[in-house]
Amino acid sequence: MGAGGRATKVEVQHKPLSRVPNTKPPFTVGQLKKAIPPHCFERSLLYSFSYVVYDLSLAFILYIFTTYFNLLPYPFSLIAWPIYWSLQGCILTGVWVIAHECGHHAFSKHQLVDDLVGLILHSALLVPYFSWKISHRRHHSNTGSLDRDEVFVPKEKSKVAWYSKYLNNPLGRAISLLITLTLGWPLYLAFNVSGRPYDRFASHFYPYAPIYSHRERLLIFVSDVALFCVTYSLYNIAIAKGVAWLIFVYGVPLLVVNGFLVTITYLQHTHSALPHYDSSEWDWLRGALATVDRDFGILNKVFHHITDTHVAHHLFSTMPHYHAMEVTNAIKPILGEYYQFDGTPFYKALWREARECLYVEPDEGTSQKGVYWYRNKF
Repeated sequence: MGAGGRATKVEVQHKPLSRVPNTKPPFTVGQLKKAIPPHCFERSLLYSFSYVVYDLSLAFILYIFTTYFNLLPYPFSLIAWPIYWSLQGCILTGVWVIAHECGHHAFSKHQLVDDLVGLILHSALLVPYFSWKISHRRHHSNTGSLDRDEVFVPKEKSKVAWYSKYLNNPLGRAISLLITLTLGWPLYLAFNVSGRPYDRFASHFYPYAPIYSHRERLLIFVSDVALFCVTYSLYNIAIAKGVAWLIFVYGVPLLVVNGFLVTITYLQHTHSALPHYDSSEWDWLRGALATVDRDFGILNKVFHHITDTHVAHHLFSTMPHYHAMEVTNAIKPILGEYYQFDGTPFYKALWREARECLYVEPDEGTSQKGVYWYRNKF
């Protein structure tokens, strides 16, 4: 499994993935890097900005269309809005991904430029840029670790909430997914829901949260000030245009962005084939390989391939997105079984993982007690 091309994608749609090997890989990061053409690590400021201009231009054109919706005859005037929300949400998710690239210093050779562009784009989408950049960097440093990973950290069976077993049915899963996709992202930012457990209050908006070190606190204040400025601007827009106008043009597309963000992240790190490790077994390379590439169809391109090149992204996070497909194809023959791709449509995969990936436990009768796998039976 893993080293094929199109045949592999077709194959994995019809049968479950085998478990990712959890032993020490027979290759090193250095060997993987040697297989990648050197130009794939080059960051072009002009080329990166072209994606920003392209995405923002599409977003602006879609906004212009909304000014004519009231001229459409009924019921087309009603149908137009859901179409706008869906398209605009997808385009703005692409903008979100570019800001994410800035956080990884994958946008240009200039850190100041990356941070300025990332701060503007993420703040416009109500994301605290530096706050999330720091916690996300720690996620990349500790992927797959039950003790130190930052987000979507699975629980052991003994630590699962008592009410979880009552939600282990179609209705319960539907309610859980609805809450996760609509409120999951703001709850994570504000209250660290689904994040790494800390011994005191943790929030991406709180400069003194345990997520951050003393020298990082000033950057958290900068993120908060930027968000305040955006929020105040939105307040003034609501006064001028009306709350309903703001919700229709900006609010609902933002909900779509947040829903896709949670879906993408959840599916990249949640799969019955993926291991998690405690401190006795975890190392960086095995943790980075405990991810899976997904197929979002045409949205792969709209989302700048953050969906179907995530394994390569975890191995080489400063690599710009426009080289990610080439890098993935270059390293797949070396990764072999350590590379996983699941071509299940994302909406089906989301429901399946919500059903099958409820908690983690080590296999019985094995010496590897520090390797955990998803389970779904209470």
